[in-house]
Amino acid sequence: MDFPPYPSGLRLAGRRVVVVGGGHVAQRRIPALIAAGADVEVVSPEVTPAIEGLLGSGEIRWTARGFTAADLDGAWYVVCATSDAAVNEAVSVAADERRVFCVRSDDALAATAWTPAVGRHGDVTVAVLGNRDPRRSAELRDGIVAELREGSLVARQHRDRVAGVTLVGGGPGDPELVSVAGRKALMDADVVVADRLAPRELLSDLPADVELIDVAKLPRGRSAQQEEINRVIVEQALAGRSVVRFKGGDNFVFGRGYEEVLACRAAGVPVTVIPGLTSPVAVPGIAGIPVTHRGVAHEFTVISGHLPPGHPESLTSWPAVAGLAGTVVLMMAVENAPAIATALLDGGRPADTPVAVVCDGTMPTERTVLATLGTLGARLAEEAVKPPAIIVVGEVVRVAHPEAF
Repeated sequence: MDFPPYPSGLRLAGRRVVVVGGGHVAQRRIPALIAAGADVEVVSPEVTPAIEGLLGSGEIRWTARGFTAADLDGAWYVVCATSDAAVNEAVSVAADERRVFCVRSDDALAATAWTPAVGRHGDVTVAVLGNRDPRRSAELRDGIVAELREGSLVARQHRDRVAGVTLVGGGPGDPELVSVAGRKALMDADVVVADRLAPRELLSDLPADVELIDVAKLPRGRSAQQEEINRVIVEQALAGRSVVRFKGGDNFVFGRGYEEVLACRAAGVPVTVIPGLTSPVAVPGIAGIPVTHRGVAHEFTVISGHLPPGHPESLTSWPAVAGLAGTVVLMMAVENAPAIATALLDGGRPADTPVAVVCDGTMPTERTVLATLGTLGARLAEEAVKPPAIIVVGEVVRVAHPEAF
């Protein structure tokens, strides 16, 4: 009767493991043994250059001769990886006599242990045994690890979870563009504090026991003050919970993320940052517009347009911006775009300077409105452009859309 294997996780740190054979099969098996902390001894007349390199770094020991049964004295585990069937059988016999589990590369049925296809994600180890079919095992392992990394398969850590705050940038809006680390942090959280521009589809994937706090920050509408957001994330973390502050774009590019960092630090709350794709670069890129191009633009400047030129609280020197030759990328500027265009024209930018307005970047409703500095205000009105939108000013728009200019 062909019984299934009994899976077990071996803890080999500091324990003697013998690898018989020094070829490419052994070369593939040894690194995982080293990573497990095993005391690895290779027994073989010859070894590959890669194995010899491990010897030089002191990570393994090498007995440069043929196998003898006494080589297995004191061993906890044996990997038999020679091309000689007689040697492999001798290793199996010696291992059985010493009650040491032995993996054989040549004959799985004659072995007392099988090597699974192993993958790791964070502190999770995935080991798959596909009934002596290594290709099938590897495919299953890769699929499981991929889903863990993407957050499709959730393996939440329920013990020893660290209370604190993680700031996660969600990117420009498409849930596929959030980072692997960001998605994992969301799935591992106790509390998610999210605003309107965070990729909303990801919120439906949260485990049922995750508390969602909506601090939707709507332009000119219902708004949670930053001080209240700071209070909420600090309060939740001090209550012993793992908190994710989830927002669109990048935390530190006009996202007020560092204010949240300072609030956490002031309260003694551990805080980490997982950046998101930066919208002023990612959105034009996805829309087919480079923010720099050889021989066209050697710099790009990202500006918040939430205040118009001339506003007493504005920190932007619009005459200096107008004097730049490169690309200007405007965020949160739909309302003030006509005034900004006037300031750039007054500062010397030509009226025929190409402009692209990328609306709802990366979302199903994405569209690009083309204009010039001279026509920008009229085009925004004609096309009924609403936030969010990224406005790109400069010759790179002509490079991307030569037919329009």
